Amino acid sequence: MTAPGPSLGLYVHWPYCAKVCPYCDFNVVRDRGRSAASADLTAAIIADLEGQARTLGRRGLTSVFFGGGTPSLAPVETVAEIVSTARRLWDPDPDLEVTLEANPADAARYAQLAGAGVNRLSLGVQSFDDAELRFLGRDHDAVTALKATELARASFPRVSIDLIYALPGQTTGHWAASLAQACALGPEHISAYQLTIEPHTAFGRARQRGELVPPTDDLAADLYEATQAVLGALGYDSYEVSNYARGEAARSRHNLIYWSGGEYIGVGPGAHGRVTVAGRRCATESPRRISDYIAHVDRFGIGARPQPLTGGEAAMERLLMGLRTAEGVPLADLGDLALDGGRIEAMTGFLEVSDGRLIATSRGRPVLDHLLGELVRAA
Repeated sequence: MTAPGPSLGLYVHWPYCAKVCPYCDFNVVRDRGRSAASADLTAAIIADLEGQARTLGRRGLTSVFFGGGTPSLAPVETVAEIVSTARRLWDPDPDLEVTLEANPADAARYAQLAGAGVNRLSLGVQSFDDAELRFLGRDHDAVTALKATELARASFPRVSIDLIYALPGQTTGHWAASLAQACALGPEHISAYQLTIEPHTAFGRARQRGELVPPTDDLAADLYEATQAVLGALGYDSYEVSNYARGEAARSRHNLIYWSGGEYIGVGPGAHGRVTVAGRRCATESPRRISDYIAHVDRFGIGARPQPLTGGEAAMERLLMGLRTAEGVPLADLGDLALDGGRIEAMTGFLEVSDGRLIATSRGRPVLDHLLGELVRAA
């Protein structure tokens, strides 16, 4: 009998949003009541899970992550059915982590989502400042965000708060105060993301017109350093470039699968996965359009067929993801890149090699994108 493969994570993409934020570059569509009438999409996701199980065989299941989009808009029955199906098809860890991304405006549904099997909420607060929330195009205000955070902590054993910084006009003092306010609410995990302006978003078009001017690189670096200082002083460990946890148990188990080169299934429109099939690391990518995804599952019984990666492609992904973490990435995983040791040595102070791992130092992490660009060119 063939030995079972490594344990898996499961990513479920729910594409509907109440509104599309001006900075969002994800695969999302306006909800317009469609989440409530999503039986066809739910059926396709369940069928996709069945098809993935036939392809991959019996595996352990470490985590389930509902992302989007706004999965807190999904019918509670859909969330419960997906969780129960995943538990049936694979062997869940006794403390299976089930995360769902939620908006503060959906707080009235938190208790029901907890009853459906969600035990970790990733709360898209983004800011506790009304002016910043209006700029970001959010559909909640600061009072709603505060109440939602309190309700989330009462409903779920684990809560993470998402925040966005490096907004036009933002100062380090104001950002530090916002971080302190978020920490005072008691979440065990905070994700603090620098605003990235993608070209095909409303913000990207505004920037091209000269109507939006982001902070300078120097100010963005100062804001990152303030994030490190404030959260570190308040007991949050910087275990990944944008993620902070109060202790190892509070870290996002699902996201660590991505960053450590683990295996995960992706279901739903546009979902990605990385799995091992017949000894080869493979990529999966489902059709992005909802109707195309449903049709693909209906025709083939699966959302995406695994496509083998070359050794170089797999190693490049390992570098790009692993170097984001405090632990770095084992050099043994990068053999197919043939990295120039002299190039790494030239980055001493920004990169270091310790116990066979390539690690970005505290000086290197604020300029990680530049370092990765240099390493990629050298590979």
